Order: sequence, then C-alpha cells, then structure tokens
Amino acid sequence: MGTRRDFLKTMSMATAGVALTPSGILHAQNNSSATAPKAAPGKVKIAFIGIGNRGNQIIGDFKKTDMIDVVALCDVDIKGKQCDEVKSWFPKAKQFTDFRELFDKAGNEFDAVAIAVPDFAHFPIAMLALSEGKHVYVEKPMARTFNEEELMIQAALKRPNQATQVGNQGHSEGNYFQFKAWKEAGIIKDVTAVTAHMNSWRRWHPFPDEYTLKFPAAEPLPDGMNWDTWLNTAAWHEYCKDFHQGQWRCWYDFGMGALGDWGAHLLDTVHEFLELGLPYEITMQKAERHNDYFYPNSSTILFRFGARKDMPPVDVTWYDGLDNLPPIPEGFGVAGFDPNVPATNVDSKGKKPSLAPGKIIYSKDLTFKGGSHGSLLNIIPKEKIAEVESKFGDKMHFEGEGKFGNKFKLGERPSNHFENFLLACQGIEKTRSPFEICGVLCEVFSLGVIAQRLNTQLFFDPRTKQFTNNAFANAMLVGIPPRKGWEQFYKL
Repeated sequence: MGTRRDFLKTMSMATAGVALTPSGILHAQNNSSATAPKAAPGKVKIAFIGIGNRGNQIIGDFKKTDMIDVVALCDVDIKGKQCDEVKSWFPKAKQFTDFRELFDKAGNEFDAVAIAVPDFAHFPIAMLALSEGKHVYVEKPMARTFNEEELMIQAALKRPNQATQVGNQGHSEGNYFQFKAWKEAGIIKDVTAVTAHMNSWRRWHPFPDEYTLKFPAAEPLPDGMNWDTWLNTAAWHEYCKDFHQGQWRCWYDFGMGALGDWGAHLLDTVHEFLELGLPYEITMQKAERHNDYFYPNSSTILFRFGARKDMPPVDVTWYDGLDNLPPIPEGFGVAGFDPNVPATNVDSKGKKPSLAPGKIIYSKDLTFKGGSHGSLLNIIPKEKIAEVESKFGDKMHFEGEGKFGNKFKLGERPSNHFENFLLACQGIEKTRSPFEICGVLCEVFSLGVIAQRLNTQLFFDPRTKQFTNNAFANAMLVGIPPRKGWEQFYKL
C-alpha cells in the first residue's frame, strides 16, 4: 500500500509540470472536413458523452425540452445494456467510445456537449470541449481536484461567449428564486451557521474490510469496453466491477463521496447568495471507518468562512452517514421528504434514512429549514411565520404553494436547468450555474475531501489558495500527475 510519504514524494517531482495555472493554450486538431449544418430554429446541435445510468437521466431531461438535435453519442461502454435506451432514442446519431475520436471525427457537426461521466473524468472532456469552441454542460461536481476546478473556471472566463452549466438542477428551481428574493428583502440576513445533512445509505457502506487495506482484485473486462479511455487521466487500475456502474463514487481516486455527490444540491444557494467563497478552516470532526481508499461510512466536516462585506462569519457543518444525524432545532417538525427530489439512485437495501437530505440555516433572528435540490425553505418554528409576514408583507409571498407550505411567486415560469443551458447556447439567457459560480462551490468540496482523506484539521488561505499548515494537503490540491499521454489536457 502506498503511503502518504510516497504520494508527497511523487507530487514534489510532478507539480512543476502540472501547475495551478495554465501554462498556455493547446488546441486539439479537428480533422473533420464536414461543415456542420445549422440546427433547426430554437434547437441546439449537441453530443452526449456518457449515456448510461445518470447520462440516461439527463439525456431524458434534455429530450423533454424539444430543443436539441442530437448529433453523436459517446460512451466507453456503449455496448453495455445501460446504453441501449438512449441509443434507441437517437438511432441516427453517430456512436463513439472515445471522446477524443468524437471531437476528431464529428467535432464540426455539433455546438454543445453534455457530460455525464465519473467525476474524475469531467476535466479532460470539458477542457477539450471549451478549447474546441463548444458550449459545455457537465454533471456535478464540476471536477475532482481543486486544481482542475481552477483551470476549468479560468478556461470558461476566457470564453464568455461559450455557455457553461454545472448539473445542480435545483439551481434553476424554486429555492434559487426564493433564496435570492428573501436575501434581497432582508428576510435571510446575518446568517452565522448552516447545517447540511445527507444521511442516506451509500454504495461503499457494505464494502468488505479487505477494501480498507487494498484495492479489489482485477476482473474480466466487459466486451467492447474502452477501459483505457475510462481511466483517462487517472492512475492505472485494473478493471473491477466495484469501479464501474456508479461504484466509482466510492473511491478517492475516482469520485467525491457523499459531499461531492449531494453538496451541490444542498449548499448551492447558501454558497452563492451568502457569497461564501472559500473557507479558511476545514476540520474533520468524525470519520467512521476511515481508510486510504474509499470514503468514510460517516463524516462530519466543519467549514469556517470569514466575514464578507456586511455579513458575519459562517460555520457550515456537513453530516453524512446513516448513524450521523445533525442536531435538530426546536420546531423542526417532520423530516420533510420531497417526492420531487430524485432518489439516491442506489439500492438502499431497505435502509431508508430517518431524515431527508436537507439543510438548516441559522441567522441572528430566524431559523430556516430546507430540503434538497429546488425544495423551498420554511421558517421554523412555524409560529415565527406570522411575525415575518407582518414585517415583510408581500416581499415574503409568492404565487403558488411550496413543498413545505410557504407561498412563492416566480412570475412567468422560468426555464428549467436544461432549457436554461440550451437558451444560453443560443444567446437568449445566461446560465444560472456557470463554471465561475458553481466551480468555487465545488472547490469547497475538494478541500473537504482532502480533509476527509487526511482525517485532520486544515487551515487554508483563500487569497493564496494554499494550505498553511500541511504540505501534503497542498500536494493534494493538484493530485497525482496524469498518466502519460493525458498531460495535454492541463494545457488547454
């Protein structure tokens, strides 16, 4: 088993070639000689990369908009049964197993890409797409390492005419508009603490103890699977079913655990509208079954953010794990399961959490309870609602009824997250979760994962974007060097 000292030694030799800022622009060559036909009015010519499992779900949502012309489908396991449904939807779309070949052979035929591959693979695909002039939709979290997120933010800022959107879909739903309106009205004011909780069963909970000591043994590769491209920039691993089909979420090398998976659905509005930026302290308060390979069964992580403008410092505490419930304030009420929030997409073996994923926001005068994704906030205890109504009147009220009883008003129906991206591709709207907004939130998660992996307290300087108390943690901001042949994606 590799030690942290081994990792740090490797990083000291590698970081000179993979810096925290891009060293230049290297454009991939597109060898397609065809001229792309224009999309039908109101439609965007698009290629989907990653079409099974979560890819299937987001492609279904894109399909419902009736705003796309699908040019190509790409998946490293495109012969797998999980890809069959999407292929049947678009039988005329070209098919690829390597995203580089997709761009090389069909890059002139589409204007946008939607990426739904494992977390660690987001970076090279998104960077190539941006360098090729494409609009980019990528599932959350935006990338796996802090360095990759920095590079993606910078690449997007250099290309303001290319739309980018990260797939935290609730950022185009009720809570986005409600939080923004309540913050502007002064209802949400002087927030000092936030609790975020995701206490569902996770894929790695039943992993055998031997996985805490070493990676699982190699298994036969599925027929036709392009494993080398699946690994892309990551260090070499032999194929195993516990790396594939969503199991990649479990491993530090591939995924971002519960924090990266659900944090963007729970903390997106808190982070944006309270202008939290980056924390100055990240402290592991609990790490049950901590090991060097996969995520703890339960984690409690404290993130401390400094004062901003006229807003006080904020402590954000993250809880995950079935047995790791947060403190519940008086008047909290029921757990608040929201049927509109997507399921966790895993077989929970009958272990339904006692508390739905959500957040509790503590301000100087009020406490708010919220769910995940677009679920609306509610003021607790409910007796406080009348008092707030008498003070803020129409500023509090919205047309319609929210999930937790609060009324809300959105005016004309807003575009959903997928429509918002497609309209932005056409220059009609601006995306609500572009790389420069969601990217900083995802950087917070990357810092949290470093604390999880080291199981320690870290102090971070948001100005220099460096840890001040741990050299090993600083090496992890960049991560292990990419495999030979994949270095160019860090120069795009």
